[in-house]
Formats: sequence, C-alpha cells, structure tokens
Amino acid sequence: MKRIIRLVLLIIGAVLGIVLFRLINAGLDFLPGSGIYFILANAIAAVLGALLFYVLIDTFGNRFAKSFVNFEDSLKKMPAKNLIVGIIGAILGFLIAALVSKPLTELSLPYVGNSIFVLLSILLYIGLGYLGWRVAGNSTDDIVNIFQRKDNKDTKETKDSKDTREAKSYKADKNKNIATPKILDTSVIIDGRILDIIETGFIEGDLVVSDFVLEELQHIADSPDDLKRERGRRGLDIIKKIQENDKINLKLSHKDYKDIKEVDSKLLKLAIDFKGKVFTNDYNLNKVADVQGIPILNINDLANALKPVVIPGELMRIEVIKEGKGKNQGVGYLEDGTMVVVEDGLKYLDQTIDAVVTSVLQTSAGRMIFVRSKND
Repeated sequence: MKRIIRLVLLIIGAVLGIVLFRLINAGLDFLPGSGIYFILANAIAAVLGALLFYVLIDTFGNRFAKSFVNFEDSLKKMPAKNLIVGIIGAILGFLIAALVSKPLTELSLPYVGNSIFVLLSILLYIGLGYLGWRVAGNSTDDIVNIFQRKDNKDTKETKDSKDTREAKSYKADKNKNIATPKILDTSVIIDGRILDIIETGFIEGDLVVSDFVLEELQHIADSPDDLKRERGRRGLDIIKKIQENDKINLKLSHKDYKDIKEVDSKLLKLAIDFKGKVFTNDYNLNKVADVQGIPILNINDLANALKPVVIPGELMRIEVIKEGKGKNQGVGYLEDGTMVVVEDGLKYLDQTIDAVVTSVLQTSAGRMIFVRSKND
C-alpha cells in the first residue's frame, strides 16, 4: 500500500513540477518552447517535483496508508446494497467528469500547453467520482424504495382480490377505533400495580405523564419524611420501568396550566385537552371527575372486580384481629386484603370463627364484607 501511494505521489509531483516550470518560463521567456534544453528543463522540473513529493511521503505516507486501510475496512462492513448503489453513483460521477473534462483537455495555454488542464481533469474525475459515491450511498434506502414501491404496486395490482380488499377495509375500520390516551396521576404511579396491568396486555393506547406530575413526584422524593421520600423514589422508578416496557408507549406532556394550582385539577384539564381518561386510584379525584363527566380508570375498581364474589348467606372462616369502629364490632381481613366486619365480634378477638355473610359494600375506595358469627 505504501508503495502504491509513493508511486502516485511521485507522479503527481513530477506533473506539478513540469506545470510550474512552464508557468515560470512563460513569464520570464528564457527558453524557447522547443529544443533539447527545453526538454531537459522539463525533465529536471519533473525530477525536482518528484523529489519534493518524495520528501513529503515520510510525513503524509503513513496517514494516507492508514486512511486507505480504514476505508477498506469500512467497505467490508458496508451492506451490499449500499456498496452497489455507491459504485453506480461513482460511475455516474466519472461519466459527468468525462463530459466536462473533454473540452478542457483540448484547451492549451502558451508555453504551458494543456498540462494544467489535464491536472484539472484528473481532479474532476476524483471529485465528481467521490461526490457520486457519497450522494448515492447516503440515499441508498430512497433509491431502493423507488424500485420496491414499483414492484409492490405491480404485485398488488395482479394479486388484489375480493378477500384482500375486504382485509384492507377491515384494517381501515380498525384504525378508526384508536384507543384513547390514559393520563397517569401521582397516586397510580406510586401504587405500582400499573406495571402488572401493562404486562397483561389489557391496556391499549398511549400512557401520558405530565411535567407537573413528575415535579410532584420529585418533591415527594425530596421530602424529609422517610416514608414520603421512599414513595417518591418508587414513583420515579415506576416511570422509568414503564418507559423501558415494549408493551406500551409512554408519552411526556409538557403542557402546564399556570392559572391552576392543584395538580388534580390540572390532570382533569389535561384529560379534557387530550380527550383521554385519567388513570388513578384516588377516591376523591374519582368523585370530582365523575361530577365533571371525565372518564376515569380506577385501579381499585379493577381490583375489586377481580376479587372473588361473595353473596349473603355464604359461609367463610375469618380471624378477628382487632376492634371495629362500631359498637362491639370485630375486624378481620381476607388474603386479598378485603376488610371483613364481624357484627358483635369483639368477643371473638384473636379467634378464628365460622361466619355467615350478611351484606357486601363495594365502593371505589374498596370493598367491605359484613358477617355474623355462625354461632350467634
């Protein structure tokens, strides 16, 4: 490689030496344009130019060789289609250079002849060839897609049938039913169950997190209270995990409402602007949204809907673990966390009893089951 570069540089130096000599001779007119002395002077100029470039080889030769090796490595890594399109672009550049340089090589200056134009022609070939390579290489995908679209169009025209047209119609109708965006509030993010719901694949459409919700999470994470700080950090971690989940698309909204102070009010306004639904487990926010007619997705409602159904008269075993708010009431919990209120159950404190369901109270805040001891 170094030998090839050295040879090319020597030839360039010799040509430039001759051109420079002829320019000087044309200005001083100390040698006629023919004769043995003129030929000898040209030969000396060529040798001097070659020697000058030979000296430069030690300085630039290694750089040229390294650049060429890097270029060769990049060619090996280049996809076949990029290489083919790039070569075609270089060939087109050479053709343009040939058309432009042909009249140039026919020109001649006094004493200099056409040497300088030959050099310009070489530079044109190099420049336009490289330009064609770069332009074609950078536009490979566009060039290939032109032919692919044409082929796809021909294929569709020949294979299109009643069934495929019906499939297209179905797809078009399906695209009309775009899922509404879901606006996440602070409570549902900190809760964390949103991740489990995402994994099930039941959520469609985009999840939206606003800047003011992120700011609220940041304030909670910076709280001096250990519990609040842990909840805030958990919320920020949940946001990161949602972003990394491939089953859902999380969008950040930079909309803010300077005239509204409460974060919950901003969330409801954002839901109206996005024509979306608020994803929450905040009971109070749920009630306010219902009053304003804004759709709400409450995780607690979903969790309650998935809990086993109990009906009045059904038997269950429950451990009474603490005193209830009502007179003589005892309280226990099912495995899923559902509160069970035992009427006249205070006397069974710290005991496991068989009880009969008397009623069930279900709200967005949770579900409560009222029972009475079977022995009462």
